[in-house]
Amino acid sequence: MLDTRTTDDWQALDGAHHVHSFTDPALIASGKTRVVVRGEGCQIWDSDGRRFLDGMAGLWCVNVGYGRQELIDAVTRQMAELPFYSNHFQSTTPAMTALAHRLSTLTPEGLDHFLFTSSGSEANDTVVRMVRYFWKLQGAPRKRIFISRTMAYHGSTLAAASLCGLPHMHAMDGGTLPDFAHIVHPHWYGLGGTLGKDEFGLQAAQALEQRILELGPENVAAFIGEPVQGAGGVIDPPSTYWPEIQRICRKYDVLLVADEVICGFGRTGSWFGAQTFGITPDVMTMAKGLSSGYLPIAAVAMNRRVFETISGGGHLAHGYTYSGHPVASAVALANIDIIAREGLVDRVREDIGPYLHETLARLTDSPIVGEKRGIGALAALQLIKNKATREPFTVEEGAGIFCREACYARGLIVRAVGQSIVLSPSLVITHAEIDELAEKLADALEETVRHFRLL
Repeated sequence: MLDTRTTDDWQALDGAHHVHSFTDPALIASGKTRVVVRGEGCQIWDSDGRRFLDGMAGLWCVNVGYGRQELIDAVTRQMAELPFYSNHFQSTTPAMTALAHRLSTLTPEGLDHFLFTSSGSEANDTVVRMVRYFWKLQGAPRKRIFISRTMAYHGSTLAAASLCGLPHMHAMDGGTLPDFAHIVHPHWYGLGGTLGKDEFGLQAAQALEQRILELGPENVAAFIGEPVQGAGGVIDPPSTYWPEIQRICRKYDVLLVADEVICGFGRTGSWFGAQTFGITPDVMTMAKGLSSGYLPIAAVAMNRRVFETISGGGHLAHGYTYSGHPVASAVALANIDIIAREGLVDRVREDIGPYLHETLARLTDSPIVGEKRGIGALAALQLIKNKATREPFTVEEGAGIFCREACYARGLIVRAVGQSIVLSPSLVITHAEIDELAEKLADALEETVRHFRLL
């Protein structure tokens, strides 16, 4: 039966019953919900028939674009054959086992063992348990502290929120759980002052060594970081940063955890961001691009040292009903096939990534844009009041939100993080769509300039 409800009908139902993530409920109650009904390629349509160019690939995740029939078919086949079975109690399914094997051929060297979850938050929460269990079995039960960074986002479950370095996340609970610490994030433009990028990168990394020494190496379990900090504002570190982080972790026998929830599956021009930045983590999390968001699935990858220690501890009292869900695993396998067959990783590195950044670089002539940053299919424009002093807008002024809304009015979806406009388009975006994106964003920036009287 055809559903004849109008946009007003959907908005009324939504405001009455649906609690939204990361949203002010007052906005939903006022009827400002965007009702998205269809997607194709890099475009989505709302319930009023309006088309939007999705510059965020959903939520950093629809890497192969909307409406891929291959993924729909993979779901249908698996649903018909076996819609569900768990991996508890010595059971598996062909789809989850095949996915674990396929991932072992793509991940950085040594990361050959995979524990499946349904989200990046669950994966990072799982890492906290697994790493602390690892050190307990290693005879070092005091090694419990996780070090993360300011402006980091690792999820919104209780432990994952403590890994985050975002004050508004911590304010909701009144702080973090015990045994979580943070160091400065490596944003050269915002924090580098008069230092060159390479010098700042080393200085930002060496904050980790200082923190380990303050806390005591015997107490520090792991350092966790996104290769590029996504939800913190697309903060791509200087080239000196990650090698120094890895050196420090190895020096003090602190496990290195790469959060690849956003960076994984081609977004930085390699299968994983760790490969882009030349590091070999001990543990790695992945989600989003694993299935291009078509179904919820995530994973924790472990190297041999971590896995063999944990597997020697007997019964593993951890897991989820939907760990390795066969339908989600089937769509993830089909999604990886598309990325490989269409050469999307190479395309990001050699074609669409460079074109995106060359095109966006022209927007830095705007008086409100202080910096373009990012790598591959990740980008951000830093909005500032004064280019000479790098003076940022305040949260109360809300330049980022104003510019985001101006983009929406033009049929372009972007995200505002702090006072930056961030972009994470599907890896299948065309040159023509990038041109459209840049044109609409340029118009929105001009409106923002006029609003804040920066001419």
